[in-house]
Amino acid sequence: MTQTSLRIALLTYSTKPRGSVVHTLDLAQALADLGHAVCVFALDKDGKGLYRDVGFKAYAVPAEPFCVSDEQGSGKGIDQLIKQRIGEFVAFFEQHDDTYDVYHAQDCLSANALAALKARGKIRSFVRTVHHIEAFKSPYLQDCQEKSIYQSDRCLCVSAVWQRVLKQEYGLDAHRVINGVSRRFSSERNGSEVELAQSYGLAEAAGPIYLTVGGIEPRKNSLRLLKAFGAVWRQHPGAKLVIAGGATLFDYQDYRREFMALAAMEGLEDALVLSGVVPDEDLPVLYRLADAFVFPSVQEGWGLVVLEAIASGLPVLTSHQAPFTEFLSAASALLIDPEDVNAIARGMADIIRSETAQQLIHHSRPILEHYRWEKSATMHLALYRQLVSTTRKDYA
Repeated sequence: MTQTSLRIALLTYSTKPRGSVVHTLDLAQALADLGHAVCVFALDKDGKGLYRDVGFKAYAVPAEPFCVSDEQGSGKGIDQLIKQRIGEFVAFFEQHDDTYDVYHAQDCLSANALAALKARGKIRSFVRTVHHIEAFKSPYLQDCQEKSIYQSDRCLCVSAVWQRVLKQEYGLDAHRVINGVSRRFSSERNGSEVELAQSYGLAEAAGPIYLTVGGIEPRKNSLRLLKAFGAVWRQHPGAKLVIAGGATLFDYQDYRREFMALAAMEGLEDALVLSGVVPDEDLPVLYRLADAFVFPSVQEGWGLVVLEAIASGLPVLTSHQAPFTEFLSAASALLIDPEDVNAIARGMADIIRSETAQQLIHHSRPILEHYRWEKSATMHLALYRQLVSTTRKDYA
């Protein structure tokens, strides 16, 4: 018997390309390709809409500017910002006439909005994907995170490590789903590489080009990566470190200032390419311009960018810890201690050796077949249908 199509609302906290946002859009496209009526709702802070074109319905939820006053301080300011963003989501849905079979939040901010809507009787249930769990200093933020988990009707996660954390620390049996990798990431060159290399200042690079994606922030281990790159740069003065991305809800200006001060002290400013948020059409090409992908992150939900790098034909250096060790081995990636600057530097020096790079590329390519968005969408649909069936019985 043919199953009916579902009306699915997916919520995400930004229109910019962060990991959970990319996950949301790629999952939405895969669900739409399977014949479901998908709609994405994303908080839009600059009025520019989603960072890329999509083949499904999407709403840019207006998010007003927020300024932290001296009286608020940075801690209280971020609490007020989160309250404002949750309120903007709630206000939008209070005026939104369409209804959906499934409401699915991809972060704690949008999940708190759905919890508020459920408490008001606007929706019956909602799903929450926990990509990772933060150790917030703010009691308010910590409470928001916990509410987003406990008050959801179904919790999903994309890695075994966070599935275990949810069981051990929250007593929840979360359902495991997978990430995928878009087929637009490829090692095949299309002729646009030369122009892009010039626009990013890479055309005249006289040494290896290292790429990382995610911006400058503590979780990405940017300071240790910079220190390690400095050691490599002294051996290869023509080397470049490209840091792409950076759109995040939180303000890491103090950490960024420390990063820039260190770069100046070590004389590395000209060796760095800080691109900020990269246009969507440029990102696959930027991967192909690099010689290696370096990602010594200390905390990730999964690491979508690692899959993108592998699909782009790059050797990968990343942290010897979960979730990376759930899908990578010593044969498919250089796995290092992310807290050891010397280990990162040794890995960066080793990964540009032709023999090492080719072996890593050869062993990593087969991983991609296990992570496709079509498979992820199918897993989500099974869980959605179970929840819809249970909810209808409860309200019958």
